[in-house]
Amino acid sequence: MTRPVEGSEAIDPDVDLHVPAQAAEPQGRVLAAVAAGGAIGASARYGVSLLWPAAGPGAFPWAIFWINTGGCALIGVLMVLIGEGGRRAHPLVRPFAGTGVLGGFTTFSAYAVDSSRLLDEGEAGVALAYAGLTVVAALGAVWAAVSVTRWAVRGPSRGRAGRR
Repeated sequence: MTRPVEGSEAIDPDVDLHVPAQAAEPQGRVLAAVAAGGAIGASARYGVSLLWPAAGPGAFPWAIFWINTGGCALIGVLMVLIGEGGRRAHPLVRPFAGTGVLGGFTTFSAYAVDSSRLLDEGEAGVALAYAGLTVVAALGAVWAAVSVTRWAVRGPSRGRAGRR
C-alpha cells in the first residue's frame, strides 16, 4: 500500500490522499488530460488573436478582454454541469475541459501584460478601464453563466421555488 508523502497534495481535487486506493492511483492521466486540454485552449486563444489582432499602441485589447470574459462564462457553465445536481461526469472532464481547455484559453497573464503595456505607453486611463472592466466582466460572466445554466438545468417552470 502506498502512503501519501507528508505535505503532499493530489493533482486532482477529486482525489483524497487519505484514502489508500486513491493515494495509490497514478496521477499521470490527469496531467495528460490537462496538457492535452491546455494545448487545445491555447491554440484556440491564438486563433482568436490572429482573427482579431490588437488595434495598435494605446488601443483597448478587445480580443483578450472577450477571451477572458467568454472563458469565464464557459467555466461557470462547466462547473454547474459537472459539479451540481448529483450528475456524475468522467473524472477527467474537469481537468481536461476546465483546467486544460478553459485554463489554456483564458489568459490573465496577457491581461497583466496588456495592462502594463498600456501604462508604459502613457495610457493610464485605458489601462485602468481595461483592468477594472475585465475583472467586473469576468466575474459577471461567471455569475450570469452559473445562474442561466442552473435555470436551464432545473427547468424554467420550477423557478426559485424549486431550489433547495
